[in-house]
Amino acid sequence: MPHTNEDHIKLVNSLVETTIDSADGYAEAAKDADGVRFKTLFQQRAQERRSVASELQDEVRRLGGEAKDDGTILAAAHRAFVNLKDSLTKGDEAVVNEVESGEDYIKAKFEKALQDTDVQPQTRAAIEKAWTSVKSGHDQMRDIKHMLKH
Repeated sequence: MPHTNEDHIKLVNSLVETTIDSADGYAEAAKDADGVRFKTLFQQRAQERRSVASELQDEVRRLGGEAKDDGTILAAAHRAFVNLKDSLTKGDEAVVNEVESGEDYIKAKFEKALQDTDVQPQTRAAIEKAWTSVKSGHDQMRDIKHMLKH
């Protein structure tokens, strides 16, 4: 059954929430990172994700929907738990591991959205543009994680 406009709005809004979660996660990681290198990198990624979320929000509005403007409750709860759990064992490697785990999640969510063949071309273009940032962030964190292990 073809998607309705409402389905498209829901899909993009769910990506907005996940992208905001990702931006919040990077901002949190920047606070937790020891080294200036990771602090700066995480701050840049947080800013980039906020920009991606904003573009996705524009797409929701173009579709006639009300764009989400915050992340998911689950992510906030997860971050609080992680902060509590890691407060004793922080260090750049722990922070990078946590960020990379979040990157796996957002990457999977975008891949699923891109498999949806019944999305309007303009909506698909917005998702694909966001995907470029998501993929780049994921791959960078994966590479840093592997580098820190060796």
